[in-house]
Amino acid sequence: MVQRRTGRRSAVAALLAAGLWLAGCDPKRISELEEGVSTEADVRARFGEPENIWDSPAGRVFEYNRQPQGQKNYMITIGPDGKMAALRQVLTPANFAKVQPGMAMEDLRKLLGKPARRTPYPLKNETAWEWRWVQPPNSPMVFIATLNDDQRVVSAGSSPDRSTEANAN
Repeated sequence: MVQRRTGRRSAVAALLAAGLWLAGCDPKRISELEEGVSTEADVRARFGEPENIWDSPAGRVFEYNRQPQGQKNYMITIGPDGKMAALRQVLTPANFAKVQPGMAMEDLRKLLGKPARRTPYPLKNETAWEWRWVQPPNSPMVFIATLNDDQRVVSAGSSPDRSTEANAN
């Protein structure tokens, strides 16, 4: 029993360390890029292959996901000229406020990126999507959007991230 707990703690510690390492690299990577100057090749050299790519009126949007270990998701827009037009961390209260009942799953994914976790509730025909984020100055939070079987948002909201308390003990 003790060996199993030690193994779990080691695994949790390794995941946390990996998440912190990734988060620690992002500010350096971001500082090396400049909107209107950096190219798609520069972005890929700093961030690697994107999790997903979407077409938008402003150009192509690259998703760089830091879930489930991290607490940020980045969307980087490459304009029609091949230059970086925008780099945004999308897990913000302003974006969460845009999530409304009736919103389509695809629009939710394009707004916030891949969730940290998806939890199905078969008896209710719903699935909860969760994103981990930080409310300034340093409060770990979780944003949850619940989708129905039509893949539309039925409810959404944030609360303190209790999983960080469990990992700290």
